[in-house]
Amino acid sequence: MKKLVSVVALLTVVSPAFAAAPQPKALKKTSSGYDVTYSYQDKSKSGWYGALRADLNFLSWTNKYSTDAVPLDPNEDHNDYSFEPLFGVDFAFGKRFDYFWRAEVEAGYIADFNDDGQGVEYKFSLPYLMANGYYDFTNGFYVGAGLGISFPTTTLSAPGFSDEDDRSKTGVSPMFGLMGGYSYRLDDSFLIDLRYRFAGTWGTTHERELANTFYFKNKMGFVMDNSISVGVRYEF
Repeated sequence: MKKLVSVVALLTVVSPAFAAAPQPKALKKTSSGYDVTYSYQDKSKSGWYGALRADLNFLSWTNKYSTDAVPLDPNEDHNDYSFEPLFGVDFAFGKRFDYFWRAEVEAGYIADFNDDGQGVEYKFSLPYLMANGYYDFTNGFYVGAGLGISFPTTTLSAPGFSDEDDRSKTGVSPMFGLMGGYSYRLDDSFLIDLRYRFAGTWGTTHERELANTFYFKNKMGFVMDNSISVGVRYEF
């Protein structure tokens, strides 16, 4: 009777372990034994991943300009822009080093901002390249920081400008970012990614000789960006 009770107790402990184990889907007899096919894929993770995000950016900056042209105001003037909503997109490729830490390279583009002043159309866009590091918590939330460079680009248009004029200028400026977000796993490979980022980049100065008649300079101050992003991340 004691032996029977011991066997029943052993089966009670061992049975759930066998039930939880992957069950064979098919058996095929070979000369050396059996080939077993399971109903799941044992996918080994490399740690590499790619991400694609759509961004809503709120940019704030000051643009100072001066010119020697008439009828434009010959004195230096400026425009202040606050939380201008601009759409953007970014792509990132990175690697997870352990359960908590990962690093990535991010390339992004913040779409054109347009404004008109004293007969000149002003267009501003902000491509950038950053290296980011993240710490992932076990509940899906994460924090991170990044350093990189931006390429602030301004383009001027006016009735008197010719196609030969150097109307578009691109500068190079340092950039930083502080991030926080949440990742929700859909399956073994895909995650939904929600991110907030506070970023900043130093402005640049663009000088032009336009229409062979006048000189124009615009100087951008510090550019502050508050962005909200939604995207997907795929783990290889």
